[in-house]
Amino acid sequence: MRLHLVRHGPTHAKTMIGWTDLPADLSDTAALARLSAHLPADAALISSDLSRAVTTADALARPGRHRLPHDPSWRELHFGAWEQQTFAQAEAGDPAHIRAFWETPGPIRAPGGESWDDITARIGAALARLPDTTIVVCHFGAILAALQCCLGLSATDVFAHKIDNLSVTELHKTAAGWQAARINHIP
Repeated sequence: MRLHLVRHGPTHAKTMIGWTDLPADLSDTAALARLSAHLPADAALISSDLSRAVTTADALARPGRHRLPHDPSWRELHFGAWEQQTFAQAEAGDPAHIRAFWETPGPIRAPGGESWDDITARIGAALARLPDTTIVVCHFGAILAALQCCLGLSATDVFAHKIDNLSVTELHKTAAGWQAARINHIP
């Protein structure tokens, strides 16, 4: 199995954006062309159902890539009441809660949202449904959760990875298990 995880185009938001449906800025057509050329031509192509992922996936569609229906399982982490707030704004409301959420990722949920354990369970189930060669256009948190599920990393270790917009993280599953071919590659 070959998995190509693509982070959607930038939103330019400076706040926590999880399930808020912001559009992607896809004005860098040269970057999109390089990304599309880098990805396998014969792969299935799926995206989160949030518009920033859908439009990025649409920009990567081409003959030979089988477009699958949007899948909400590939959404970003749901920040609940912290959606569209800066860290400082959320910290002003409950400093101990947000610090625990980020410093000890796991079962602690955002108010009205998800925990890190929730997103990794959601992504783990979504991974099991993918065809053998797939491009998934999704989000920062979903890509980190996939890395954790596939590579057996701790949440703390996976949070150390940078995932840029329009980057590719390539994972390959062999008889020996999952291996990272590239993380955060900018074609």
